[in-house]
Amino acid sequence: MKKYLAFVLLILLASCKTKAVLAEGKASTSLSADKIIESYDNNKIDFSTLYIKASARYEDEKQAQNVQAEIRIKKDEKILISVRVLGITMAKALITPSAVKYYDKIGNKYFEGDFSTLSKWIGTDLDYQKLQNMFLGKTIDDLHGAKYDASIIEKLYKLQSNPNSNTNKSFYFESDNYLVKKQEINQTVQERTLQIEYPDYKRYDSMILPLSLAIDARQKESKTNINIEYKNISVNEELTFPYNVPEGYERIFIEKI
Repeated sequence: MKKYLAFVLLILLASCKTKAVLAEGKASTSLSADKIIESYDNNKIDFSTLYIKASARYEDEKQAQNVQAEIRIKKDEKILISVRVLGITMAKALITPSAVKYYDKIGNKYFEGDFSTLSKWIGTDLDYQKLQNMFLGKTIDDLHGAKYDASIIEKLYKLQSNPNSNTNKSFYFESDNYLVKKQEINQTVQERTLQIEYPDYKRYDSMILPLSLAIDARQKESKTNINIEYKNISVNEELTFPYNVPEGYERIFIEKI
């Protein structure tokens, strides 16, 4: 059961080259942090609903598994994720700004709670906006109101928060559209790292969305990799968000630390 819960949590947080890949620039001229943020802000993502069909590969120290995922987003309101194996729904998660609900058919268990409980359990500060941003190729944090050092690393613009704090965050951008190519969170004391990479992007009408994302999460002696490839994206269709826990499932209670 835990493997499916971990997958659903991280999927909210593959590389396939296609003819539709958007060309990306290489950084060469030094810019201030404020200028990089201003340019990044020009990427507006405007939609009411988003429907994504994706394939994903989950891998940790004990196993590797390929699954299919269906992701439905009603902007700033709710996200429904269905995880399937061979066409059979194995897990579902419904996320809103105030609640997280999840069930899996392997263990016949379900969870209902909030982001504060989950944040403490997995060791990373979560909220609805951060999870939504992961899917959209946006920075998981609002870049305004914090101080960053700007540099050029491997022809990407890099913004880095205070390197002397326990939690250090870094964001990398290409130079044509200032799209996020990579974002990292490092927690030194807890020996935790989370890295999300976006190899490719595609333009949909007036907005640009990622074609794939690669997630690498490490905690001391454990490591999890998830590669997600978007197969099909539909924008502004009328969507339903069906979620019902099957009868007889056992509820999971996560102890607050």
